[in-house]
Amino acid sequence: MTGRSEERVVLLDDSGEQVGSMPKTLVHHTDTPLHLGFSCYLFDRDGRLLVTRRALSKRTWPGVWTNSCCGHPAPGEPVGDAVRRRVREELGLGIDTPTCLLPRFRYSATAPDGTMENEVCPVFCARADGPVHADAAEVMDWRWVPWPDFAVAAGLRWPISPWAADQVPQLAAAPGFSLWTDRR
Repeated sequence: MTGRSEERVVLLDDSGEQVGSMPKTLVHHTDTPLHLGFSCYLFDRDGRLLVTRRALSKRTWPGVWTNSCCGHPAPGEPVGDAVRRRVREELGLGIDTPTCLLPRFRYSATAPDGTMENEVCPVFCARADGPVHADAAEVMDWRWVPWPDFAVAAGLRWPISPWAADQVPQLAAAPGFSLWTDRR
């Protein structure tokens, strides 16, 4: 939480148009409405990906390994600004300008406890430098890993979040993606 009295999530209709907002605490349940989120994949100068393990206290997919950072833009907040904000809040990292490689990614998935995720979720990549200072309420563990290792895990599907499993092959096929995994 960033000092707001109540974090709100942007609700969407089936065409992706904003139709309102709802408190985040009320959004995720067995019939989650379509809403706006984002995923971010952070790479270091050696082309390694920062993967995170979600804290056990998370409402959705607790304890699951996933991409670097996920979140929800606040109503009226540009998605790129939300990416920078959440990376800073969750991981204590500053990043360069995030680049959206999958602007129309959409998914739904149901966790073993019945909680459903239902998002239009643009997918970003960015470079990060400096030590990770993860917020324990958000991230219980993290690692810098070579992209091919994470891609293998995504192919297995069960060891990582369902959104990351779906995003990985699409990212790998996206024009310009190899620039992120190359050493810089």
